[in-house]
Amino acid sequence: MNAEDNYEEAEEEEEEEEEEEVDPLAEADAEGIREWELDFCSRPILDSRGKKVWELVVCDATLSLQFTRFFPNTSINSVTLRDALASVATSLGVPLPDRARFFRSQMQTIISRACNELGVKAVPSRRCVSLLLWLEERYETVYSRHPGFQAGTKPLLTLDNPFATSLPENLFGDKWAFVQLPFSAVREEVESLERRYAFGAGLDLDLLGFELEENTLVPGVAVESSRAKPLAAWMNGLEICAMEVDAGRANLVLSAGVSTRYVYAGYQKSAAATQEAEAWEAAKKACGGLHFLAIQENLNSDGCIGFWLLLDLPPPPV
Repeated sequence: MNAEDNYEEAEEEEEEEEEEEVDPLAEADAEGIREWELDFCSRPILDSRGKKVWELVVCDATLSLQFTRFFPNTSINSVTLRDALASVATSLGVPLPDRARFFRSQMQTIISRACNELGVKAVPSRRCVSLLLWLEERYETVYSRHPGFQAGTKPLLTLDNPFATSLPENLFGDKWAFVQLPFSAVREEVESLERRYAFGAGLDLDLLGFELEENTLVPGVAVESSRAKPLAAWMNGLEICAMEVDAGRANLVLSAGVSTRYVYAGYQKSAAATQEAEAWEAAKKACGGLHFLAIQENLNSDGCIGFWLLLDLPPPPV
């Protein structure tokens, strides 16, 4: 048996051990998981041939579903990924999802092709918060402890951060403002999304481990529009993930998908405006990157037509 055979045999054993760690999901839970988050990329680990190992990592937003499998770099294609995704459903006893989010733009062709052949919609999005946090954990608990680990290795596929482009006309609001909501009110808005099936997206704050006081003020951006419902509907298809201030250009940047950045709004440069913008960014940092976007018919109203809970996250270490 040659070195490659040894590697493949060890790989198969490791795959079996990792899959056995995941208990089959209850039928009710399985039927309820309609979205997956996935990453298919190389890891800072060398196999017996001195080549980087690749890994498929799949989970859902609650981390109830977890699946990992290593691959040699000689079998990285859409067919391999398609078959592996099909085996996730088989081995864990769950149906294939309606949608699968992924955050690496460089893998879009392979992932989209594999998902399309399975009837799954591939969604490029950085709203893979649970996946990103799990990758950070795996870096510490799995990759760095592997005998083939290569410390200091930079990720093969880095995240894009392009210049912000002009916002499409249909996404403009009439006016906007920096705002704040108590953490308790933010929770209520997220729960309201689930009850009303409103436009927007929440985050599992308990899973993310946010331990903010109920009266902690979470920063956000409120947008007023006379066509709030159509605007919220259009925004709903963008996979909005974060907003940030570009103080140098005196504007607000909206990040969506995996590599889309829009100049969402601008403000007149002044000492007061700059101070307000910097205070907003500081408040976001104090809240662990948590912030929100709200679309309203009137800035003075309490209700929202659309509400997106957003989070700044550093790129994963792999």
